[in-house]
Amino acid sequence: MKESVTNCTVEEAMRLLGGRWRLLIVFFLLDGPKRFNELRRSVPGISQRMLTLDLRALEEAQLIKRTAYPTVPVTVEYELTEDGKRLVPVVKVMQEFGKWLLEREQPAPAARNA
Repeated sequence: MKESVTNCTVEEAMRLLGGRWRLLIVFFLLDGPKRFNELRRSVPGISQRMLTLDLRALEEAQLIKRTAYPTVPVTVEYELTEDGKRLVPVVKVMQEFGKWLLEREQPAPAARNA
């Protein structure tokens, strides 16, 4: 991971979560554990490689936990850790901000002539 340039707390958070997909992956894990392909279907624009890299980064940061079950083929589930659940308020704020952005971008209704 890149090193901090400013030592700012916001930069620290963005270093981990600043990619296109990581916070979205966290969002989809809020409902509970998911298998790799479930996550991939939830985020159709993500490549298998990018999902793997982002899951590894989140696991390395101890925000998600990877559990492999001894089945054939091996079943792997990802879930938020207690530390990962600290991102719930961040996700909620991003949801509200995204909703505001979408509403702002909608054209205003045309004024009626009286």
